[in-house]
Amino acid sequence: MPTGQIILIVVAILLVIVIGWIISTINSFRTMLVKIDESESSIDVALTKRFDMLTKMFQATKGYMKHEQETLQKVIAMRQPAHGAPIQEKQAFANEISRGLQAISVVVEQYPDLKASTNVNKLMDATLEVEENLQASRRVYNSNVSYYNQKVVVFPSNVIANWKKFTKRAFFEAEAVKREDVKFDF
Repeated sequence: MPTGQIILIVVAILLVIVIGWIISTINSFRTMLVKIDESESSIDVALTKRFDMLTKMFQATKGYMKHEQETLQKVIAMRQPAHGAPIQEKQAFANEISRGLQAISVVVEQYPDLKASTNVNKLMDATLEVEENLQASRRVYNSNVSYYNQKVVVFPSNVIANWKKFTKRAFFEAEAVKREDVKFDF
């Protein structure tokens, strides 16, 4: 076989490998974006459940909490973030709901009759379950974003990311309330 044909075959094989890698990398980025969108949707579902729980708890505790009513009504009146809203808006919504749930928890603790109510106890248990689901959804989302962001910045996949305009995505951060140190009063 002449040398020219061998070089042509080697170049063709290398070209097929490079084109295959490019297509594979682009598809990988698109798959990661789908996973991020899916996990963001799970956060939306958990936030909606959390909002519903807050509304139900508010209704159950309404009679006991005249002074907290204005704050909680503001939280209840908030619109839920739209499915297509940026993650920062969803995060702000989650923070507002956390403050509302915290206010209701304080009220429940202050009123023994309310604290003993079976309905309130069931709602509190359901709220804990919703919180756990939300935390799990956040972890999955942040894990997917982390993997994607790594691929966006690490060579050689960053070459494709820059070429196809794949950009880093934002993490879902912990609420400021939950970052504070826990205070124990004995």
